[in-house]
Amino acid sequence: MSAMEVVPSHESTDLHGSYSFTDRLKAVHYGPGSVETALPKLLKQFGVKKALIVTGKTLFEKTDVVKTVEAVLRKENAYGATFHEIGQHSPIAGIRKGIQIMKDVGADIIVAVGGGSPIDASKAILYNLQKETGGPTLFQIAIPTTLSAAEYTVGAGFTNDEGVKVAVASQELIPAGIILDAKLTLATPARLWLSTGIRAVDHAVEGLYRPLVPPPLKYLYYAGLADLFKYLPESKANPQSIEARQKLQIASWMSLWPIRIESYSAVGLSHALGHKLGAAYSIPHGITSCLTLAPVIALQTELASEDNKKWLAGALFYLHESSTGTTEGDIRKLSTLVQGLVDSLGLHSTLTEYNVPKEDVPGIVERSMGTKDHPVFPKVVKAVENLY
Repeated sequence: MSAMEVVPSHESTDLHGSYSFTDRLKAVHYGPGSVETALPKLLKQFGVKKALIVTGKTLFEKTDVVKTVEAVLRKENAYGATFHEIGQHSPIAGIRKGIQIMKDVGADIIVAVGGGSPIDASKAILYNLQKETGGPTLFQIAIPTTLSAAEYTVGAGFTNDEGVKVAVASQELIPAGIILDAKLTLATPARLWLSTGIRAVDHAVEGLYRPLVPPPLKYLYYAGLADLFKYLPESKANPQSIEARQKLQIASWMSLWPIRIESYSAVGLSHALGHKLGAAYSIPHGITSCLTLAPVIALQTELASEDNKKWLAGALFYLHESSTGTTEGDIRKLSTLVQGLVDSLGLHSTLTEYNVPKEDVPGIVERSMGTKDHPVFPKVVKAVENLY
């Protein structure tokens, strides 16, 4: 790319809109070691009497991360209990048990520690507790140890008794406080850390054509995308680099910047496919993005509006890649670059590995798209079939 090449402009046809910061999120604290300083501040700010830690079994039993958070809460005389039975995709049984424990200990806040499953499960616990009591929705403080970015949304996905991924949403469900402490991510398994980084790439890319997102945020997604492409390989090469991990946590934040949207929906087709695949076939959140994102980007040459095609094509500039000369060519190149990143991180996967029956594919696509009558439906089915 020539040094004289200018930043691509976007002559958007969508010149009407609005942007509102979420009312619920009070603070995002970030920096290595910040849990020890930020958590006491948030506890005081929210007037917390007793906190329930919600986390996963592996993080609780095999690392010192939860113990670190427990120690801070005990020092502040705010520790209530630790609930560590949240499984992948947040099964409803764990949510019900979490509600009961919260009542038993008299907790007035949840401190969620871990990835998207405990953070989403905490939202679901608070949502159902509010419905049951009729009182205000209690606060959550999120301390993420992956890059899935669940802490920035008002929606919570969980798996019901039938094994189907469902969602609840409320403006009151976004965490009131978020702590991004890179030191706490050192114990996160490499495959989980890197694959949730691709989940963040998924957020950033699909944010370029997500409904109701104003143009300034799309440039933030470009910046997040650039940092994810830069620091994910660095983090793989040097897993102990606190700087790379902190940069990635901030990039994950940029990939799904908190925004007040009245109606909650999946970011795009890659996420929709991921939700259907993940819960039904026990595929981790990050791996679903490793599977679906690149082919879905390629399909945007036919699915996206002309305006959104330009936003997608514009990503090449921020990735320091030259244009192919056409919008559709640039979108296909972006798809190739994303697949190349997935492969370089050792995250190439197939649906065969997760025992997804090939005959299920048309139904998965229909549920993801909400129809089988769209003219591109057969191509989406073919793209998913190519993942075997």
